[in-house]
Amino acid sequence: MMLARARPDRIRGVTLLELLVVLTLMAFIVTIVLPTLGGGVSTASLKSAAREVAAGLRYARGQAIAQRADALLVLNVDARTFTLPPDTHVHRLPERLELKLYTAQRDLVDDKVGAIRFFPDGGSTGGRITLAAGERKYDVDVDWLTGRVTILE
Repeated sequence: MMLARARPDRIRGVTLLELLVVLTLMAFIVTIVLPTLGGGVSTASLKSAAREVAAGLRYARGQAIAQRADALLVLNVDARTFTLPPDTHVHRLPERLELKLYTAQRDLVDDKVGAIRFFPDGGSTGGRITLAAGERKYDVDVDWLTGRVTILE
């Protein structure tokens, strides 16, 4: 008795051309979908914003000491901006950033605008500005006694 062997006519598989088409489509879909899902503030821009606020606070402290007069950093939580009066330049922070301001009661203009005040001796009213994006946050602290500005993660 003779056994019949099954002869495959052709081995089935994926061609290189089909694989390239699928990879190209996947890359195209990823470039379209990822920007719409992301949309948040990157860690680098969050850290940069915290450094910019800290630099503004240090500048205000330096101005208070140099000019022997009170100096302010005025923060608008809603607009995500701050100014250093008498300079009218408005410093803008990233749009999707969450801001919180903790300061002395006398330096609150309203519930969305407040200031941190520095005195000629280098001291301040103290306070904290919190910059957050999702789970990530930075606290910019101002010591009331020394006016020292620090960034905490």
